[in-house]
Amino acid sequence: MNEQAIYVYAKWQVQAGKLDAVLQIMKEAAEKSSKEKGNLFYKIHQSKTDENTLILFEGYENESAVEFHRNSEHYQNLVVNQIIPLLENREVILMNQII
Repeated sequence: MNEQAIYVYAKWQVQAGKLDAVLQIMKEAAEKSSKEKGNLFYKIHQSKTDENTLILFEGYENESAVEFHRNSEHYQNLVVNQIIPLLENREVILMNQII
């Protein structure tokens, strides 16, 4: 596995009327994800022009840490099972820092 840090950019379009539910679940998801071994940071942002657009920016020490996160019980339970069904659209981009 590559030992370079991996950054995750996720753009979520929340369904109308579901924002409060998503944000409530995200409090627990962010808290638990931030404590994972290999997590560098876990930040959630909200668009100033569309409150239903959330941007997650996450940093992990390496690919193993990203895989650990994706396979964690809290990610599967909170994000996959509870949040994704409340989204209209979801885009996730994995990145390496180049400069």
